[in-house]
Amino acid sequence: MEFKIIKDLGIDLSRDLHVVILTGAGISAESGVPVFRGRGSMWGNPTARRLASYAYPPWNNRGTWEFYEWRRQLVAKCSPNAAHYTIVEMESFFNSFCLITQNVDGLHRRAGSRNIVELHGNMWMGRCLKDGEIVELPETPLKSIPPLHSCGEALRPHVVQFGEPVLDFDRALREAMMANLFFVIGTSGVVSPARDLPLIALRMRAKVIEINPEETVLTPYVTVSIRGKAAEVLPRIWMEILKLAK
Repeated sequence: MEFKIIKDLGIDLSRDLHVVILTGAGISAESGVPVFRGRGSMWGNPTARRLASYAYPPWNNRGTWEFYEWRRQLVAKCSPNAAHYTIVEMESFFNSFCLITQNVDGLHRRAGSRNIVELHGNMWMGRCLKDGEIVELPETPLKSIPPLHSCGEALRPHVVQFGEPVLDFDRALREAMMANLFFVIGTSGVVSPARDLPLIALRMRAKVIEINPEETVLTPYVTVSIRGKAAEVLPRIWMEILKLAK
């Protein structure tokens, strides 16, 4: 069955649309990455709970890194899926495009996405507590735990911890306010402040399309809500966009 979702939105499709995509844990779950909450979450694993109990501020200690190394080794076995790659194609097509993600697994970057706002950081990066420099840590296992910055200071994972503010939210907010077409994919819509972005886009008259296997708190408000897996649904919507775009 062919989607006619984009045609029914009544928008003039062109490369000049400002397109924004917000992704959450659901898109990565389709690649085998354990979700952070709910059924099948990481916290159902006793190893995760045990390792997390040794992670504490200032987040650059051995216990913290043993927890993140466990997570990194899980993610290293996962690959980007069709939804990740479709987003890369969309970025290449539209002249104005931004991907905002709540995920820290780095799968969007591995797929080839470049214009990304990583609200919660990236587990494949470390941050120096002394000078704030962010460095890539692409290998797992790490050569040393904790990994060290060139200045000798132990790095912390470049990941937002509970109680810390998200990263680059001002930029994410600007992108949402400028959007003509906004996709919200694989997120429950309960995590603040990311949950506000599609609602802000709606207020600014963007068309908002939700893709999720289940209804969410955002479902009653979005322009269109589609039940299904992102890796199956998004490529079909993308094919419709390509057929209609001028």
